[in-house]
Amino acid sequence: MRRDYFDLTVDGVGSDADSRSPPLVRIDFHGPEELLRERLSGGGSDDADGGDDLLTADEIDVAFRLREPLGEADDPEGVVGVTNRYTGDFVLELNETATDVLPFIHAARDATDDGDARYRVEIDVDGDRLVAYDKDTFLVYDHEGNLLRGESLIPSGVEL
Repeated sequence: MRRDYFDLTVDGVGSDADSRSPPLVRIDFHGPEELLRERLSGGGSDDADGGDDLLTADEIDVAFRLREPLGEADDPEGVVGVTNRYTGDFVLELNETATDVLPFIHAARDATDDGDARYRVEIDVDGDRLVAYDKDTFLVYDHEGNLLRGESLIPSGVEL
């Protein structure tokens, strides 16, 4: 699936942040809807209907991997990926920069009193809502594939 099929916008970051509301990332898809539905389906699950149900929040992971080192470029580029947690298959990928993603993660941390950050992901097809997920994990990897724990959202009690 082409990365240019996707537009990403965020709410609840910077001056737009409400101190107690989790930030929101909205991904709008401008491509063949059946392709995205297929990727977001539970294909391969044990469902009697063949896995046509869309994946739930517990069945997806969200991550950002850098293509260049933090600190060496003014605005390091990377890729946001949503994957099927059980198969490891990519649901979608889109190009973003660290200056777009890292403030989002910091806003998710700042929006809670208990230390367990949360955020919301909404995936639309040409402006129509397909799925919405409430998440508490957002992993960030450096350009060599190493987890950047200090930049990631990892719920308390989770060991990676």
